[in-house]
Amino acid sequence: MRKAIVLALFATFLVVGAMGAGAQAKLVDIDLWALGAVTEAGNPPDNWVGYQIIRDKLGINLHLVLEPSTPTDQDTKISVAAAANSLPDVFGVNRDMLMKIAKAGLVAQVDSLLPKMPMRTKIHYNDPVRTKLVQISGKMYGLPDPGAMDRVEGVVIRKDWLDKLGLKAPKTLDEFMAVAKAFTEKDPDGNGQNDTYGFGAFYESTGLSSAGFGRRFDCILGAFGVAGMWNLDSAAKFQFNFRDPNFRKAVEFIKRMNDEKVMDPTWSAPNKDEFRARWKQGKFGIMWEQFAALHTQANYKDFDKNFPNGEWVPIMPPVGPQAKSSNGIDIAQARIYAVSAKAMKAGKGDAIARLLEWMASDEGYYLCGFGVEGVNYKKDAKGFISFDGIAPELAYTHKSQQPITQLRNMVYINNDIELAVRYPTYKSQNGKTMDPLATWKFFKNSPYTESTGAGLIDPPSNANDFKRYYDENLIKFALGQQPLNDQTWADFMRGMDSLGAKDIEKAAKAKLIDAGLLD
Repeated sequence: MRKAIVLALFATFLVVGAMGAGAQAKLVDIDLWALGAVTEAGNPPDNWVGYQIIRDKLGINLHLVLEPSTPTDQDTKISVAAAANSLPDVFGVNRDMLMKIAKAGLVAQVDSLLPKMPMRTKIHYNDPVRTKLVQISGKMYGLPDPGAMDRVEGVVIRKDWLDKLGLKAPKTLDEFMAVAKAFTEKDPDGNGQNDTYGFGAFYESTGLSSAGFGRRFDCILGAFGVAGMWNLDSAAKFQFNFRDPNFRKAVEFIKRMNDEKVMDPTWSAPNKDEFRARWKQGKFGIMWEQFAALHTQANYKDFDKNFPNGEWVPIMPPVGPQAKSSNGIDIAQARIYAVSAKAMKAGKGDAIARLLEWMASDEGYYLCGFGVEGVNYKKDAKGFISFDGIAPELAYTHKSQQPITQLRNMVYINNDIELAVRYPTYKSQNGKTMDPLATWKFFKNSPYTESTGAGLIDPPSNANDFKRYYDENLIKFALGQQPLNDQTWADFMRGMDSLGAKDIEKAAKAKLIDAGLLD
């Protein structure tokens, strides 16, 4: 899968190889401050084979420093270096710090480097949303590598319960409600007891981007076009979602689910452990869950033991009355590297591009990501990783070998090669092949609401009071602890404005327009 790219760009490597052949006479020193993969592990050893390859093939004398593990300490280190005009040639940095030092003229525009590393650009810098995170006035001041896996959560359902009751997976909200009622009232587990519920969730409200009911209800809010806290469709439409009439309709739907008792009654408690214990005990048949928490062998084993013929499968989030559907908010993640203005002025741009392009080649990818082939891992015909015949203490995953792959976050792109090691297939008790990545890929291809800008919005000074008022009122509405009518909803809206909602919107809008994330 990677070979095709390598062959297509063979000419690029001929140029690099030719340069490397004569590189010994004129080595380029490159100082790299890297975001290490394992915080407690140290630098690659002085005799790491990568140093010699980079020296011999690329003509680069690489000086590697691992940045502090905590964001605060990283910022301090970079701030001190920036103040002294001694930033390294290449360094990992968060977006806020990048914008600060870029506007001070301390980091270089990197658009000109992209044509010099075509393979890396194609597979690392190919996401337009991530690109916006590093741009000022349309110019790139950082290189945004893929971050954590995206779209890892979604709606799943007990297929064995559907089959038992002769039902099909729901597609619309009405069907969703009908299946939830059947799962509650028609004894889908066949134990003769009234002990199941259609939908399970828990109160998971974290930060302003997912305040209110929290992420477990995003599939309901998404059916009304109001997933998340913000409407980020355009500058003209930008506002808190609670101002949208459809938001109230979503709250009314959740209240209906509660009133008709098709939701596990523990849903309003903020207890993730209890929620996960209950689905493994067969208490409900529809939920919004993270793929690894559901389908990796360690997490699935208790459910598998209790229900060997049980089966959770992913489904598309329900479609609402205006044909809208969303599994929730999608906030692009990026690991950002910057090039100092001083390095570019010194003519190091070409060498930096060679280094990063080599990291995207097969040689650099496997060496930085997995170690030495035949020593730390083996590779099958498709390029997948195996440990057959590898001494356990030499496997790249062993604690003693962690230093040799400290640069793996500079090469990983969340492809099948990497993820198959982390999320392998296995057999359930009844012999079914379980593939956690198949669930993730289903989620990844389901509808989400692009909300990267929400991650950049600064919380207000009264964030705790603001969020508490918001959360508590929505929960009370859904539980029937306060009436939900025109008057009470208007009172709720006025309460939000009294806590500064309009000022928050104004400041957030200005910041996102300036960041190029709101047109």
